[in-house]
Amino acid sequence: MKRKATYRLMVTRREMLYVHDEFDHTLMLVEMEGEPIEYQVGVAGKFVSRRSVTFHDRVRGAGKMMGYAVTHFEEGSIYSKYEGERDAESKLTKGTWTIYRGIGKLATIKGSGTFTVKPGKEEREYILDIEGDYEL
Repeated sequence: MKRKATYRLMVTRREMLYVHDEFDHTLMLVEMEGEPIEYQVGVAGKFVSRRSVTFHDRVRGAGKMMGYAVTHFEEGSIYSKYEGERDAESKLTKGTWTIYRGIGKLATIKGSGTFTVKPGKEEREYILDIEGDYEL
């Protein structure tokens, strides 16, 4: 089944290190918590929480990222991994995600898709749009 969702993400922790091998090369570890702005309630019930940890490798604001997220619902959880690329000019990060584990009513879930992350209106806020295909 096809699904779409939009989440509001807030940075809860950010650690940054300058690499010093070229101008403005940084490594970042970012933790975020999220809440849905728009989503459909599924077989596992209502949304409870979402947490992610992401590693960024950027030069002048552009570069690769990869990370892991866990999303909990009333009667199940999904664990996913993702990777993408941030464009410095548009400030958009686009990439792909894959579910690698489910728990509870989502124990047999399989799925993958795409995402886009854009800056939100507040400091430390980002908007995540995801879409993909799922099987139970």
